[in-house]
Amino acid sequence: METLLLVLDLLGTFVFALSGAAAGVRHRLDLFGVMVLSFAAANTGGITRDLLIGAVPPAAISDWRYLAVSLLAGIVTFWRPSVIAQLRSPVLIFDAAGLALFAVAGTQKALAFGLHPVMAALLGMLTGIGGGMARDVLLAEILTVLRADLYALAALAGAAVVVIGAALRLPATAVTIAGAVLCFGLRFMPIRRGWHLPLAEGPDSPRRLTSHREAIKRSFHRRGRDILQSQWKASY
Repeated sequence: METLLLVLDLLGTFVFALSGAAAGVRHRLDLFGVMVLSFAAANTGGITRDLLIGAVPPAAISDWRYLAVSLLAGIVTFWRPSVIAQLRSPVLIFDAAGLALFAVAGTQKALAFGLHPVMAALLGMLTGIGGGMARDVLLAEILTVLRADLYALAALAGAAVVVIGAALRLPATAVTIAGAVLCFGLRFMPIRRGWHLPLAEGPDSPRRLTSHREAIKRSFHRRGRDILQSQWKASY
């Protein structure tokens, strides 16, 4: 189990670092900025998880491999952005992969530390969304988790699969893979299909503006019809 958690953690660190570095390149940051963004996106969720469950010092700080993987992803993305850019929406794709890996790894580690299954699932979700939140905060963007795309729900679904599998005493590796695949699918399909949760409608939302314009048109049509009818009656 420890080897599985380490592999998932390092894979999640690498792909989240790619998402952070790709976002930094997209915003035309310098090399240092891309490195900072790749490390923050890759390790914030794991550091938060470890601090909450008492696994101190956090693995991202005590184990040099986390720093090395983060910097490697940042350097590759900075010097070879064309390779990353060949993917459609590379930031979102890597973010979906990192979300899936961290959600199941965070849940497994929380269960290993004896947390209640419900809290372990929530901590797995937090582990998954933490890196993306740090990336968006550093870039002064609206947090991805607060947008319409399925994000936190996907992480929670993947974590729930791990918790249910552990309760049923199913093989940990199979359950972890199933949870990661489910999480990735729930995150990736909305990106491809444009699915999203209902959006809040403000006074200046396109739908409201369209409805307002249609109401104005109907009002003008009624007024024009009334004028024509009055002129027709007056002529007779």
